[in-house]
Amino acid sequence: MNTPICDFVKAYAESGALRLHMPGHKGVPLLGSEPLDITEIDGADSLFAPDGIIRQSEENASSLFGAHTFYSTEGSSLCIRAMLYLTALYAKEQGKRFRIAAGRNAHKAFLSAAALTDADILWLVPKESDSYLSCPLSAEDLEKVLSEEDEKPAAVYLTSPDYLGHTSDIASLAEVCRRHGVLLLVDNAHGAYLKFLSPSRHPLDLGADLCCDSAHKTLPALTGSAYLHISPSAPPLFAEQAKNALSLFGTTSPSYLILQSLDRCNAYLADGYAGKLARFLSEAGQAKDTLRKHGYILRGAEPLKVTVDAKPYGYRGTELASLLAEKGIVSEFADPDFLVLMLTPEIGRDGLARMTNALLSIPPKAPITVGPPAFHLPKQGMNLRKALFSPSEQVKASDSLGRMLAVVTVGCPPAVPIVVSGEVIDQDAVKVFAYYGIETCTVVKE
Repeated sequence: MNTPICDFVKAYAESGALRLHMPGHKGVPLLGSEPLDITEIDGADSLFAPDGIIRQSEENASSLFGAHTFYSTEGSSLCIRAMLYLTALYAKEQGKRFRIAAGRNAHKAFLSAAALTDADILWLVPKESDSYLSCPLSAEDLEKVLSEEDEKPAAVYLTSPDYLGHTSDIASLAEVCRRHGVLLLVDNAHGAYLKFLSPSRHPLDLGADLCCDSAHKTLPALTGSAYLHISPSAPPLFAEQAKNALSLFGTTSPSYLILQSLDRCNAYLADGYAGKLARFLSEAGQAKDTLRKHGYILRGAEPLKVTVDAKPYGYRGTELASLLAEKGIVSEFADPDFLVLMLTPEIGRDGLARMTNALLSIPPKAPITVGPPAFHLPKQGMNLRKALFSPSEQVKASDSLGRMLAVVTVGCPPAVPIVVSGEVIDQDAVKVFAYYGIETCTVVKE
């Protein structure tokens, strides 16, 4: 597969041209990548109005994913905002109020997008979940919710895979959505590689209408590389307005280093990646089996994540992460209950063995039986948008009882809020804040 963006930039870097344009480094190395870092000069095309090399590269990506695929140099966060904007346009075209039913474990980018598009959110909260990071919604759960709603939401929004490696039954959930005339949007930030499994487990192939992938999370792409995918069967409005949606929230100075990364990734994916992935996943599966036999309990079905349920092994997730760090192994995420390790074929057999041996070297201890405090959906005291745009102040989490959350300030990872803007912080929430070490929060001024 050709790489039109990479080819253009390489030729320009080698041309010796005097760069009387941005950026200010003028191609002179400081970090080392500057010669390949350009702006939208003549011939370099324009990300949000492409008719040249970027358009060709996005068409290459579209052929790989079987979708209308568009690039983001600002991660899946930009794509999430674009997805909600497109859905808001669709709802208005249908003469409906913009309502969206969303899994409670949504990334905070979803909340900012909901506020900016003035969405009314119907939270989908499963009966049982062992972490606020997961939302195990079944087709039966969704059927019940949608059947009971007199005013159907314009769309259902799900996060799959989630941070702990759980994946939803997208095919069954998509069927429920179709039956009720509701769109399905999926935050697939952690699952770009799912397209290249056999058979594909990518949300678009399972029935989703809109989907975002963070290429940088599981593919060999630079941080900030992402895709917005639109199903060929989705309303035509989506593909027609996709660039407008992305440009509404995106920078006018997209990174050409990231665009080259996406462009080069196309060639990488087209050149035997599926086989390479299959071979690595076979080895990763064996490593997981070895860990289970040793006494580790692993959660989630996502192939490229190793999520350790730490307390049955006698440790907190944060303790396991520290022990691995002493051996030069850096984890993706850890909290009191879980340790998350993200794999890709790029770590190779040696990296896989290093991880496995390090975990096997940690002796089991008596299980820790104290779990996270119970948490229930807080009451809504104010519209999300109104709360987010209200005067606010920072207070100690221990002093926040009865206050309304203004701004979601949870860090990334995992960037999943416990309490959402406009919700009233109750005693359950205060206990959860303490459990996860959250010391301050931003509340609406009284």
